[in-house]
Formats: sequence, C-alpha cells, structure tokens
Amino acid sequence: MKKFFFVVLITVFSINFSIAHVNHYQNLKYLKYDLFFNNKHIGSHIFNFVQKGEFFYVNSKGSFKVSKLGVVIMNYNTQTEEVYRDGDLIKFTSKTTQNDKKKYANIFLKDKNTLNIDGSSFKGEINKNVIVSSWWNHQIIKNSKQISPISGRIIPQKVNFIGKEDVFINNKNYKGLHLHFLSDDDKPINKKKINMHVWYDSETFLWIKTRYENFGTWEYRLNTVVKR
Repeated sequence: MKKFFFVVLITVFSINFSIAHVNHYQNLKYLKYDLFFNNKHIGSHIFNFVQKGEFFYVNSKGSFKVSKLGVVIMNYNTQTEEVYRDGDLIKFTSKTTQNDKKKYANIFLKDKNTLNIDGSSFKGEINKNVIVSSWWNHQIIKNSKQISPISGRIIPQKVNFIGKEDVFINNKNYKGLHLHFLSDDDKPINKKKINMHVWYDSETFLWIKTRYENFGTWEYRLNTVVKR
C-alpha cells in the first residue's frame, strides 16, 4: 500500500478567506476527527488549542490501523505541536511512525522572514509565509507551496473550487465549501501524489471533511467541536 500523506495541496482561489488568520481560531479548545477507510472507522485525530500569554499552542495526536484478514498492514501514529505568536508560526515539531518507518519535522522561525526546516525529507530554509499543511488552518490556501507536517518536504500546490454544498455529519448539516486539492505537477490526475477533496464550513471556515482515493476511499469527518 502506498504511503499515507496527511497533507493538503492548494493555491489561492476566488473566495475571500481574508479572515483566515490563526487568531480566528482562538475561540477553539478541542477538535476531534474520525478517520474511515472504505467507510469503516479505523482511527481518529485530535487537536487541542491553548492560549498562554502571547503564545498560541496547537497540539495534535492522530492514529489509525488498517487490517486485512486479521493482519495489521498499516499502523500509523503522529504527534505534533505548533506554536504561534501574533498569528505567525514560530515553532513546529512532529514525530510520525508508519509501521517501522519514522519521520519527523522540526521547524522554527529563524528571523522575521525565514523558517528553518530540519525534516526527514527536507533540510533548508523557506519564506515564513509558506504554511505547514495542518488541516485545521486553512491559511494554506494563500500559498503556491506548503510544508509537509510529517517530513518537512516542500510541495507545490493548487486547488479547484467545486462549489457550495450541504454536508451532513454526525446529525448536523453544514454549508460546506468544496475544494479539490491537487499537486502542482505535470503528472496525469490519476498519478498525482495528492488528489483530495476537502470541505470547510462556509461560515466559520472550520475544516469539516476530507476524502481521497488510495487503494480504497479514505475520509476524515468532524466528530466534536469544543469552544471556549
């Protein structure tokens, strides 16, 4: 089975996301997403949001297992921490294990314009406006590149806006913005590393759902929202 990438690849489009600043999420305390493979629940991803003085922390843990005939063929665990000050990322760390493979990303703000990246797939520097592709933070739509939260890799990105749709999850109806995320390369669509459909709530810009195909259908679905 191909590697699982917890990333989103997108570019700017016509809808106005000008309020998509990290400070927009300071009223959040907790988000939980359920992960499904071929409509079977296999795991979850949880985000905790904490404001401490001038610093805004986002800590997450995610895990899932995929089994076939009683044998675990994929065991995935990830843990991340994001630290923001005045809406800017100043530190990001992640540790991810996929079966016996370990990946990591350590990112910090080097100066007022530069992020330093030490990752399992990339080591170097990039403009601070390039966003780590955390699904909860849809600021990534403003960039032509994003940083993988798993390995620190820099990935070109683009998006197509499909339209507004009703999304019914856990007995609640959302007015969703449907986006189609694609890796920005010359490969045919069926060979792109990233080919995902993502929905955000049109009123709050909360991430509510993701779906993509990779040897089956994967879905993230919003389960719980706790606000302050």
